[in-house]
Formats: sequence, structure tokens, C-alpha cells
Amino acid sequence: MRILFVCLGNICRSPTVEAVARSEFARAGLRVEVASAGTADYHVGRGADPRSIRIAAAHGYDLAAHRARQFHAADFAAFDHVLAMDRANLRDLRRIAPAGAMPALFLDEAEVPDPYYGGDADFEDVIALARGGVEAWIARLRRSAEAGR
Repeated sequence: MRILFVCLGNICRSPTVEAVARSEFARAGLRVEVASAGTADYHVGRGADPRSIRIAAAHGYDLAAHRARQFHAADFAAFDHVLAMDRANLRDLRRIAPAGAMPALFLDEAEVPDPYYGGDADFEDVIALARGGVEAWIARLRRSAEAGR
């Protein structure tokens, strides 16, 4: 299983969700490969936002090695699930999606707000939303595995 998390610049939300997912999927004993990307090319090659790194580290998640990359249409074929952090990025993904590709919101009907212009509390909110969303994905993947038995 391969999941790609997508936000705008790939320096705040999607790398945070990627780090939380990597850790929590492993803790749950699930073999899921995760990655992240941005729909825009603003920060390609740069590390995660220092506030994301700091807040994630305070919760036990490591973003230090992250390098931003831009989403490419080939990612639809490379990943089983392409999950957007908000509706604007979901619209952008749907515009370039090939027939049969089904990008979706990470949090089903809710969004992960962009903390970039906010303060520490906004980055803390991303951690909380990431944890909740990943827990929901763990439950979904377990149900799917049980149904396939």
C-alpha cells in the first residue's frame, strides 16, 4: 500500500501528515509506504517549515530530512491513494487526474487548514488533525484487510 499526502507547498501540512502516518502505521503494524508532495513548486528542494519541524519533534515525529517536491501526474499511477489536505488542492488534483484516478480529501469531508501564516497553535492543530486522520486510515485499512480474508 502506498499513500501520497498533498498540500500546496509541501512544507507544512503534507510532510507533517506523512511523518505522523509513517510513525503511526508502523506502530500499528501496518506496512504502508507514505510520501508527500505539493501542488505548487514554491518550495521544491527545501526542508519543511521550521515551525513544522519544531512542533512535530515536540510530539515525537521527525521532519528533519524532509525535502519538498512537486506533485506530478505520474504520482497517480505510483500511489494507491492520493489524499489532499484541502478542497483547493483536491480541485487541482482532479483537474490533472487521469480517467479512473480518485484523489480524495485526507479527512473525508474536513480540511487540514494551512498553518503557514499562523502561529504555533495552528501547527499544533495540524498535528492533532494528522493524528485523528491517520487513526481513521488505520481503522479503514484494518477493515479492508479483514474483509479481504
